[in-house]
Amino acid sequence: MSLANFIKPIVLKTILSSAVSATYAAINTDGLEQPCFMLKIVNNSTEAVTISYDGTNDHDYVPTITTATIQNSPSQPHNGGGLFKMGTAVYVKGTAGTGNVYLVGYYQG
Repeated sequence: MSLANFIKPIVLKTILSSAVSATYAAINTDGLEQPCFMLKIVNNSTEAVTISYDGTNDHDYVPTITTATIQNSPSQPHNGGGLFKMGTAVYVKGTAGTGNVYLVGYYQG
């Protein structure tokens, strides 16, 4: 069996809600460690957050104590499945609160 048929997680990334401000801050400062077919932002904080994938434009909104998931099927060879590019940073902005905002991701490897 090919090792490319396994789904693997990236290392969980976290930002304290108290560190969130009106300016975008990266949850994963080094970017994604692998090209991911699924990203999940878990907002386990007392304030809603806005998400950006370029640090400039607003791309998503995650209310307090909810999760946003962006997913594509894991790509098999030659089927053209879409992936979040390796090195992509995910940014968050909003109002400081209590709790954490988490970035979860999965890739095929």
